[in-house]
Amino acid sequence: MLAVSLVCFSFKNFVGYQVVALILLMAVSLAAMLFEILPVLLAAVLSAVIWNFFFIPPLYTFDIGNAEDALMFLLYFVVAMVNAVLTFKIREADKKARDKEEKEKELKLYNTLLNSLSHELRTPIAAIIGSVDILKESKDKLSDENRTELLNEIAIAGNRLNQQVENILNMSRLESGMLKPKSDWMDMNELVNSVMQLFAGNEHNLVFKNSDDLPLFKLDNGLTEQILYNLLQNAIQYTPPNTKIEIEVTHQSEYCMITVSDDGNGFPVKEMPLVFNKFYRLANTKTGGSGLGLSIVKGFTEAQSGRIKLENNEKGGAKFTIEIPAETSYLNNLKNE
Repeated sequence: MLAVSLVCFSFKNFVGYQVVALILLMAVSLAAMLFEILPVLLAAVLSAVIWNFFFIPPLYTFDIGNAEDALMFLLYFVVAMVNAVLTFKIREADKKARDKEEKEKELKLYNTLLNSLSHELRTPIAAIIGSVDILKESKDKLSDENRTELLNEIAIAGNRLNQQVENILNMSRLESGMLKPKSDWMDMNELVNSVMQLFAGNEHNLVFKNSDDLPLFKLDNGLTEQILYNLLQNAIQYTPPNTKIEIEVTHQSEYCMITVSDDGNGFPVKEMPLVFNKFYRLANTKTGGSGLGLSIVKGFTEAQSGRIKLENNEKGGAKFTIEIPAETSYLNNLKNE
């Protein structure tokens, strides 16, 4: 307020005191948008005093020369106070509206999560309970083949259940802001092969060519492994059986580049910006998954200062490209160090 008054005082020979009143009122409004009510009211009173003392004739006195100026001063004081209070109230109302909107959005997300998890967790739990009941009640009537089949069903359901819990925990880590990558030297050929082993026996053709030219990358092993796992899980779940899923790792400039492409149906162009949102799933896709996998991929990539890009292949299918900045070194160099 004092700064505005000084500027106005410097130009008082060029602008009338009526214009100064408008400028001071604007300053009060700006203060009301930034501060609490008591400082704003103080600013309104101070602006009226400054206007009277420095700008209304006779200058440098609190006397007012005529009735018209006295009425104007009174109106200014009232308008400044009302303006301060109303602007502050509007700001408070806007803040409450935003808080309400955020709570509604948060509630919607939680409802979506609960609805998704109630289905996704119930299905493997039901499979485990059903298989265990059969094993208990009919253990003498089951052949070795049937028993093995039931145990496989329990294992599959248990892994599915574990993955859903893992996704929830990972999302919680991301939202808490407590996720801190721990970089260390790692062999990407070894990591990709180990993740592919987790999908052994599925009906897709996973293709990866080991590259002897790849350096060691300094990345967070756990986060990078989860990124690749979720991308492969997503591709396997939403592409037809017996289709090809190709993984490629390259070193470009200062980046570790990971691409996962498939021969599926790809993504509708209009929905591509939404696929990394929490709980988002494409319409008319088969059930399964909580809608957290790709959002975790994006979060873990960005946690390592990287970025992710989604595009459709020219011949069909989707292609995810991960770029993560990383130090590189070759094994011989590390041994010398």
